[in-house]
Amino acid sequence: MESLKKSHHLGSLLCCVFVLCSHLKLALAGDCPADGRTWVPFQNRCYHFVHGDEDRIKSYTFDRAKTLCLGFELLTIQSAEENDFVINYSPKVWKGNVNVWLGMYYDTNSEDMMWFGEEPVRFTNWEDSSSPSDLVPIDTCVALHSNSGKWENVSCLDEVENGVVCETDQKEAKHKPSALLSALVILSVVAIMGVSAVIWFLHQKHNLGSTILTAFEYHPPFRVLDTDQAGLVEAEETDSVP
Repeated sequence: MESLKKSHHLGSLLCCVFVLCSHLKLALAGDCPADGRTWVPFQNRCYHFVHGDEDRIKSYTFDRAKTLCLGFELLTIQSAEENDFVINYSPKVWKGNVNVWLGMYYDTNSEDMMWFGEEPVRFTNWEDSSSPSDLVPIDTCVALHSNSGKWENVSCLDEVENGVVCETDQKEAKHKPSALLSALVILSVVAIMGVSAVIWFLHQKHNLGSTILTAFEYHPPFRVLDTDQAGLVEAEETDSVP
């Protein structure tokens, strides 16, 4: 019975520690930035679709689009799945076709288009067009058509587009738990360990006390016989006398 109680206490301790660790893990997993804006998670990234007033769609230059992201990146497309995600979510934010700025620029060193963050462009989805672009390479930016998902070369300086999507890595969006939460978790674990130690001490003390009492249990040197047994012994002694 005592071993069952001990196992029960140990199980309760492990359960409490597991719950506390789960809460701490949730606190460490921040997912997307909590900056008051609406961020949409997809795979390991977070996206914020910038929209203007409900009665009209605003237009933004490339430089203005970058500042709207407040330190985060402009949209980059790394796969067909990500491209589909953008065009499927766009109708929830904008009505009709919207040209979305992509965070792509012409790199004079490699003489090729690059994503911000110095990432090479591996996936593309250019619209079908046989006519060459008349844009100067250094003035070449890219916009995505929200209705088709196709990409188009546009001027970084002269064009204005009406769609801005900001993007960030979910790992960068994770936040550390607050000092209060960390302190509560530590104090809870210490309290649980303390209570368990007291229970274990009392359990050991009880077992030790039982062993000592058993070892020093009083055993009289002789037994006092009751009347019937005393008479029987006396009769046996009388019979044995010659």
